[in-house]
Amino acid sequence: MHVVLVAPEIPQNTGSIGRLCVATRTTLHLVDPLGFLLEDRHLRRAGLDYWPHVDLVRHADWEAFAQRAPGRILCFAARSPSPYTSVAYRPDDCLVFGGESRGLPSAIRERYADACYGIPIRSPHVRSLNLATAVAIVLYEALRQVEGA
Repeated sequence: MHVVLVAPEIPQNTGSIGRLCVATRTTLHLVDPLGFLLEDRHLRRAGLDYWPHVDLVRHADWEAFAQRAPGRILCFAARSPSPYTSVAYRPDDCLVFGGESRGLPSAIRERYADACYGIPIRSPHVRSLNLATAVAIVLYEALRQVEGA
């Protein structure tokens, strides 16, 4: 399984997602531009002492990732009408999430329109979930299906 963050902006979220990836033996792909340096103390603090164990792959841009994607690309966006639970996940899936303030670029959402999913939000007062929370929800559902855990 692969978690892909396209232009993440908040180091604490990426650090938490890195820890999640270590815990689940999931590869983390970071697609530039990043909104922080990988040496950022907030990233390290959120990732604690797990950060050195992250299976991390960095990509110069979306096309660099897409050309070498190790599996099927599944995109997750806040306003996608298809729920993340409607996917039959596979072990090599690439779970793609956008940056915190902008989400996935429209070009990616359009290119993968048939593979865009969302997490239902019931309250009209909430625009989106925290990135780390969204990744955890989707990743654990994918792992539950693939591994039966």
